[in-house]
Amino acid sequence: MSKRARVRAPELRGRSWINTGGKELSLADFRGHIVILDFWTFCCVNCLHVLDELRELEEKHRDTVVIVGVHSPKFVHEAEHQAVVDAVERYEVHHPVLDDPELATWKQYAVRAWPTLVVIDPEGYVVAQHAGEGHAHALETLVAELEAEHGAKGTLRRGDGPYVPPEPVATELRFPGKALPLPGGTFLVSDTTRHQLVELAADGESVLRRIGAGERGLVDGPADRARFSEPQGLALLPDGTVIVADTVNHALRALDPATGEVRTVAGTGRQWWQGSPAAGPAREVDLSSPWDVAWFADRLWIAMAGVHQLWTYDPADGTVRAAAGTTNEGLVDGPAEQAWFAQPSGLAATEERLWVADSETSAVRYVERDGEGAGEDGAGGFVVRTAVGTGLFDFGHRDGPAGQALLQHPLGVTALPDGSVAVCDTYNHALRRFDPASGEVSTLATDLREPSDAVLVDGDILVVESARHRLTRLRLPEEAVRVEAVAHRTQRAATDIAPGTLRLDVVFHAPAGQKLDTRYGPSTRLLVSSTPPGLLAEGEGAGTDLARELVLADGVTEGVLHVSAMAASCDDDPANEYPACHVHQQDWGVPVRVVEGGATRLPLVLAGMDADEAPQSS
Repeated sequence: MSKRARVRAPELRGRSWINTGGKELSLADFRGHIVILDFWTFCCVNCLHVLDELRELEEKHRDTVVIVGVHSPKFVHEAEHQAVVDAVERYEVHHPVLDDPELATWKQYAVRAWPTLVVIDPEGYVVAQHAGEGHAHALETLVAELEAEHGAKGTLRRGDGPYVPPEPVATELRFPGKALPLPGGTFLVSDTTRHQLVELAADGESVLRRIGAGERGLVDGPADRARFSEPQGLALLPDGTVIVADTVNHALRALDPATGEVRTVAGTGRQWWQGSPAAGPAREVDLSSPWDVAWFADRLWIAMAGVHQLWTYDPADGTVRAAAGTTNEGLVDGPAEQAWFAQPSGLAATEERLWVADSETSAVRYVERDGEGAGEDGAGGFVVRTAVGTGLFDFGHRDGPAGQALLQHPLGVTALPDGSVAVCDTYNHALRRFDPASGEVSTLATDLREPSDAVLVDGDILVVESARHRLTRLRLPEEAVRVEAVAHRTQRAATDIAPGTLRLDVVFHAPAGQKLDTRYGPSTRLLVSSTPPGLLAEGEGAGTDLARELVLADGVTEGVLHVSAMAASCDDDPANEYPACHVHQQDWGVPVRVVEGGATRLPLVLAGMDADEAPQSS
C-alpha cells in the first residue's frame, strides 16, 4: 500500500446539526470510523448525483463509514435552516448533515466547488479529496484499503454511526414537483419524495389515485407495481399519453392515464457522461436528470438539468437528441447548439416560443425558430435568448425593467393567456411575471413556500408549493404586488489572482489500482472559458492537458473562470483484456478578482491531494 500524505482534519464548524436527534457533533465523535465529508448545496444537480452515488457505499459499509454532509449554500435561501432541513428530507439524506451557512468548514477544508468529497481516516487525518462526480469506485477502493490498514493497526472501530432519522410527517403530498391538468378536469402531480404520481380531483386537494409503489426503483407495469425515482416534469402528448421526467432514474416514462400502466420510453437508467452518444434510439441513449418536459415544435423537449442542455424526444420514430446547449454551465445566448444553460428545470411552450427556467443563472430564457425554420431532425434552426438574468452569481428579488430585474433559482415557468410568463421564483418564495411586450418584471404573489410549478385553471393559477406539500390556488391579480428590491451575490469569496499569467492546474491522481486510459488517445479533457469573455487574453478553449497557462487581459479586474475537466481511468490489471473504466468529471465556476500580489497559480482538485493547498487546521 502506497504511503499517503497525512494532514490533520480541521474541526467541523457550523450553525447546527441535522439527522442527529438534536446532538451537536465534533470530529472526536467519529474517531475510529472512516469519514467521508460531502460538501453540497441543495440547488446543485451535481450534488444530487453524488448523493445517489454514495447510497450503495453508505449501505455496504455502514459499520465502518460515516458520511457527513456539509451543507455549504450558494443562494441566500439555502442559508435558511428550515430550507436545509427540508432538503435533507426531500432528497432522502440518511446521514448527519452540518448546516454551515457561513461556509466556515468549506473554507477550513479549502473547498472550491460543489460537490467536493473529503475522506478522513479513523485517526482523524485527511487522506483524499475528490471534486465532481464519478468517484464512487475510487471511494470504494480507498475505503477497503483503510478498513484493512486500520483493522490491522487496531484503530478501526466498527458500529453504527450517529445518524438519527427524523420523525415521519403525514401529508397527502411530500415535496411535490410539477403538476399537469388532465383533459377530464383533474390534476396529475409528481409526488417527488414519495416516488409516485398522484391524481387530484378538480379541487386540487382530494386524492383520487396514486400511481407507483412508493419505493425508489425503475420498474414498468401497472399503477400499483410501477416504480419511479424522484419524478418531476409532466407533459401531455397529442395522443393523450403523459410523459414523466423520471429524474433520478435518468429516464422518460410514459403513463396511460386510462389504465395507469407505466412504461419506459427513453433512457437506460444510467447517467449520461461526456463522450456518450447524444442522439439515437431513445431506449439506448443515456440521459442525465431530466427535470421537465414540454411539447413544442412537433416534438417533446426535455430540460436535461444534469448536463445543462435541452434535448428532444420524437415519439414518432422513438429517438432522442441534444437540441440546445453545449454542456458548459453558464449564460450564453445564440444558435441553439452554441448556447450555454445552467441547470434548466422548467419548461412552458407557446406556439412561437419554448420558455425555460434556467435555475442556476436565476434566469428566464427562451428558444424560438431562427427565421429559417428548423431542420428535419429538429436540431437546427433554433436560437436561444435571455429575457431575465445575468449569470451564475447574481440573484435577488428586484422588479422593474428585465435588464435589471433579479430572480433567485426559479424552477418553473407558465405561459399566461396575455402572452406574458409566470415564473415560479422558487428561492424567493414568490410568483413573478415577465411581460415581453413591456419588458417589465413584476411580482404576482409572495409567501409561497418554494413554488416549483404552476398551471392555469379557469382564470386562476394553481401553484405547486413544494415545501408546503400542497397545491395553492391564486387569483391572477390585475396589478402586481410591490416588494422591496433586494440584490444578492453568492457568499463565495472571490479568489485574488495576480495580473499577467496564471497557471491553472487541475489535480488528478488515478485511484489506487487504476491508471489513465490512453488506449484510444488522451484520456483527459480540459475546457476553459470566462465571464466576461474579455477576462482572458490567452488560454481559452479545449485541450487534453490538465495544466494550462492563462494570460489575463489588461484592464479587466474581476470575473468568473469556467473550467470543465474530465479524466477516464481504468483498472490496472494487465491480465484483463477488458478492464472496467471510470469517468471523473467536474465543472468549476471560480469567481476571481485581479489584484497586485494575488495568486499566480490556481489549483483545482479533481481527485487526489494538492500538495500546495492542504486543508488548514486550527
